[in-house]
Amino acid sequence: MATLRLEIVTPEEKIYSEDVEMVTLPGSEGELGVYPKHVPLLTTLVPGELRVIKNGRETALAIGEGFVEIRTDAVSVLTDMALESEKIDVAAAEAAVERAKAAMKEDQTPEQVAAIQASLQKALAQLHVKRRRHG
Repeated sequence: MATLRLEIVTPEEKIYSEDVEMVTLPGSEGELGVYPKHVPLLTTLVPGELRVIKNGRETALAIGEGFVEIRTDAVSVLTDMALESEKIDVAAAEAAVERAKAAMKEDQTPEQVAAIQASLQKALAQLHVKRRRHG
């Protein structure tokens, strides 16, 4: 069976580097499923769930904003956050959601609002992945 190389990199470290059968990404234009021999593409990512199928098993990561480069034999993800379900701290993510909601009630500059919304989206992505995986 054909595979493609998936690499996920954050500013801190390389999170993932393996051959996979398929990857599903939260693209800025909607969910994007990638199989081997996909047409080359460069696009942006939004915070959400990245799903990987390897050896017939699906795993998920919560990812933040970033970019993805798709080639016929590889997918390269550059993102500001990538967490496997087991590494997600639900209490910390819930606290981040509450902080963001409280901050949105105060007067903020447009830049501060954008930063708060980005933080909120990343926390919600973490909660979605954790709750979906561990019901």
